[in-house]
Amino acid sequence: MRVMLKIILVLVAVSAAGLVAAAYKYGFIFNSSPAEPVKEKGMYEFTMKDIDGNDVSLEKYKGNVVMLVNVASRCGLTPQYEGLQAIYDKYKDRGFTVLGFPANNFMGQEPGTEAEIKEFCSLSYNVGFPMFSKISVKGTDQHPLYRFLTHPETNPGFDGDITWNFEKFLADRDGKIIARFSPRTIPTDAEVIEKLEAALAK
Repeated sequence: MRVMLKIILVLVAVSAAGLVAAAYKYGFIFNSSPAEPVKEKGMYEFTMKDIDGNDVSLEKYKGNVVMLVNVASRCGLTPQYEGLQAIYDKYKDRGFTVLGFPANNFMGQEPGTEAEIKEFCSLSYNVGFPMFSKISVKGTDQHPLYRFLTHPETNPGFDGDITWNFEKFLADRDGKIIARFSPRTIPTDAEVIEKLEAALAK
């Protein structure tokens, strides 16, 4: 009887540890991002891997108005890809682009490989704006770009942890973040369009 009880207790402990690890990984429990700011002082200083694994310096987008978005393929907000593509199509000839950064931080809603994500975006939403390789946007493994975007020393006024998929940062032609929109604010929202058009007019 005692042996059986010990076995049961071990199994319960192992299961509990697994649940805690999963909850930590998927953002259900606190997983603090690094406290120290990055050394970079601007978004143009970062080089990222695109969806095909090629290095892309964000300086490539200097002179453009840029929207940076953490995206996911299996989220209730995934249909926002349609709105992101719509504003990209409408304003790209005026110097606007969207940069999509797949991230699996929230409930494992971006589990696929880069190839699978690329195929999904192409077939489901005909995405034509630049997409990048998967990164972490919060937690101990947070990518330096998102530490830059969320840290109060490097992005004051628009700092704070990413709360969910499809959080949006808008940068002006000089790479300065001028607005941040919540995940539930759709890309075609009047406030987004107002900020975007004002930045393009400068």
